[in-house]
Amino acid sequence: MSISSQLDQDSGQLIISVAGRFDYSLHRDFRACYEHISVEGIQLILDLSSAEYMDSSALGMMLLLKEHAEKSQAEALTIRKPSPAILKILEIANFDKLLKIEN
Repeated sequence: MSISSQLDQDSGQLIISVAGRFDYSLHRDFRACYEHISVEGIQLILDLSSAEYMDSSALGMMLLLKEHAEKSQAEALTIRKPSPAILKILEIANFDKLLKIEN
């Protein structure tokens, strides 16, 4: 499991990528990816294309990211390419109503 972030000033995107398990063990690293970066006017993208597993703590971390995006006046927060299993979890938790999800 790993997490990484890439800020592209030219495209105005901060992409946070999660690989493997998305659970509480990534909490500190996940927050470090965005909390010290000015995201005003930036599009935040949470790339889950390499995530294999997600638990309820990951949902909580996503809500914290959403809250940070709103407080910091980010342009948008998008969940990118979740697996079918993770998409189902997001839909059950009604995250498809809270966030934009790209397949």
